Amino acid sequence: MDVRVNRKSKSSTDEELMQLSKQELIDKIKQLEAHNTQLKCIVQKNLKPEAKKENGKSSNKRRAFDFSKCHKRHILLRFFYLGWDYQGFAAQEDSIETIEHHLFTALQKVCLIESRETSNYNRCGRTDKGVSAFHQVISIDVRSKIAPEDDPLSEDSLAAELDYCGMLNRVLPEEIRCLAWMPMVNPGYSARFDCRSRTYRYFFPRGNLRIDAMQEACGHLVGVHDFRNLCKMDVGNGVVNFVRSIDECTIHPSQTDSNGVPGYDMMYLQLRGKAFLWHQVRCIMAVLLLVGDGKEDPAIVKQLLDVDSNPCKPQYSMASDVPLNLYDCQFNDSGSDAVGLSDVRGSDLRDWIYKEEDLRRTISDLQSLWAKASVKTTMMREMLLTLQEVFAQHVGAHDQISNQASSLTLGVRSREYCPLLQRQRCESLENRIEHFAKKRRIEVSSKSIDSGVCPPGSPEHASRSEHKD
Repeated sequence: MDVRVNRKSKSSTDEELMQLSKQELIDKIKQLEAHNTQLKCIVQKNLKPEAKKENGKSSNKRRAFDFSKCHKRHILLRFFYLGWDYQGFAAQEDSIETIEHHLFTALQKVCLIESRETSNYNRCGRTDKGVSAFHQVISIDVRSKIAPEDDPLSEDSLAAELDYCGMLNRVLPEEIRCLAWMPMVNPGYSARFDCRSRTYRYFFPRGNLRIDAMQEACGHLVGVHDFRNLCKMDVGNGVVNFVRSIDECTIHPSQTDSNGVPGYDMMYLQLRGKAFLWHQVRCIMAVLLLVGDGKEDPAIVKQLLDVDSNPCKPQYSMASDVPLNLYDCQFNDSGSDAVGLSDVRGSDLRDWIYKEEDLRRTISDLQSLWAKASVKTTMMREMLLTLQEVFAQHVGAHDQISNQASSLTLGVRSREYCPLLQRQRCESLENRIEHFAKKRRIEVSSKSIDSGVCPPGSPEHASRSEHKD
């Protein structure tokens, strides 16, 4: 099944407006007014720093940087960021609080690139609002001190190259840091299309969760499956294939409680695969938390993956975005545009280049953020210890209250739990395709009318390889 997304034009024609009802026109006006208000707020936020500069000593205009006199080189840049207070990685029209916005602001401020459009830019993936990353990678063309004819990959050239990480870290927000860079041989190497695996970690407290049952449920997720019941369908953007491959799904201990109370031990779920669907990890974690809480049997995962028996997703809330982290990414030796050339020129990959001074400063900066968060955590932990003693003294109960993990499942909790397979179902994939086709959001040409899925490795699957969790 081939699906083409119809991107909305920026303005409606007179004929299109004449066909709208009175209520539709009212709704459209309200939407435009709200959007206009958002844009005004963004403009004002951007103008405030400029106004301060004009009133201060930094009001002198900088001379335009002449990029025509500079050399360029294609590199990979590795970042980490704490995404809790950001609106996601990808730049957005109505918000400047995205990782990508701050990244390109920094790249242009230190004159490493002239513009995003001319930088040959690709990102490994675009994490959603509130999600963090320890190993986010971008591919990009940047300014270089080394001329192409001077062997830019030699040890002396790399030692003399610009300190890309140090330059960027001086102007990036404290929650975003560049860790390393890698020189590339192949100018077409893409951080998006040449990524061969992505690893997510989802951190959570042990609480009273049945970790063994959760681990058993994890076993059902490994392999190639249709995950339409364990993600948020993005049919409106042309995604009708929900077959993905998970190579690893395991639960590991992270930190042990210093007071010896198991409920406060920290754990993490580790998921590894090539590409993930929208909110796939958070939906998987939501179901695993239900299994860990004893509300569902581990076999529920196997049942949800059986789309013949369960073609429609049961309604349930996702797990919180805060504990999710894109923790690792691995890349192909050769770029996707160099198939068959690896034997001739060798691997496109080189070693990541770390600089001791930059790493020391980055570790110190992250320790500062850790100290602030750890002080709050320690304060609350001491209060909880005292409250548990008060509970035992005045109530006479000596059992540990272990509800640490309950807050990770979003949404309103009902007094009586309704099993997943007995809940109201979402619309089927076929109904969603028909709905968006009627709205002309997508155009469907069915070469083979089936469930609309295609196996990993096919062109349709590869075209959606950028994950959105």
